[in-house]
Amino acid sequence: MGDAYAKRVLLTAAGDAISRGIASNLAKHGCRLVLVGDDGALAATAEEVRHCVDGGVAVVGLDFEDCDEAAVDAAVDRAWRCFGGLDAFVNCYTYEGEVQDCLSISEDEYNKTMKVNVITPWFLMKAIAKRFEDTKYGGSVVFLTQIIGAERGLYPGAAAYGTSLGAIHQLVRLSALELGKHKIRVNAACRGLHVQDQFPISVGKEKVEKATAEVMPLGRWLDPEKDLASTVLYLVGDESRYMTGTTIYVDGAQSIMRPRMRSYM
Repeated sequence: MGDAYAKRVLLTAAGDAISRGIASNLAKHGCRLVLVGDDGALAATAEEVRHCVDGGVAVVGLDFEDCDEAAVDAAVDRAWRCFGGLDAFVNCYTYEGEVQDCLSISEDEYNKTMKVNVITPWFLMKAIAKRFEDTKYGGSVVFLTQIIGAERGLYPGAAAYGTSLGAIHQLVRLSALELGKHKIRVNAACRGLHVQDQFPISVGKEKVEKATAEVMPLGRWLDPEKDLASTVLYLVGDESRYMTGTTIYVDGAQSIMRPRMRSYM
């Protein structure tokens, strides 16, 4: 299994700043990574990781929106063979969609949101957990979520996105309950908003800057490349070996200060 941090990790990503920061930090601590998602979108992330751990990164293509369980299982099989097995699964890939009134969300948009954010990650966890079970060593599963999926930190215009992430919060608890007997831990890291998220963009730069000064306890928004990485590393590593079914909030107390973000934006 290696030391506390040198894990073999399947990490889903879309080439965004958050997943790049997490991937680079894992690699700097000796993890070997199989990046799963759109090949083109992951090219820059893979190159960045290669600078941190030579020969310790592979890319497996998967269309989160247009895949069935068999395709996901085949992708996990390819990922598993890259480094002779895996120790952890970190799901960073999510689809946010546009900020819009809940009654304006189309059926296609809602279905896409649920497919990308819930169904495909469920297929991935299922495929990996079965392999973890077979090894008898178990493993760690980490879902990256966002405060819109929790009971606190709500804001308007994200009904589909928030519903999908709320499902992940419940999946973390229920799957942890059942997978513990296989030495499989399931946790989540729930992030706060950064200025390039859709809701702050929809509010406007001036209001966002005003909100930063008035209500952010730490005086700033989330740094997508730096603020989440250490928490994910902890959940992947052996130091969190007795932690499962838990969601860690990494939101700078955005959600605690005013549970309804609309009240100050």
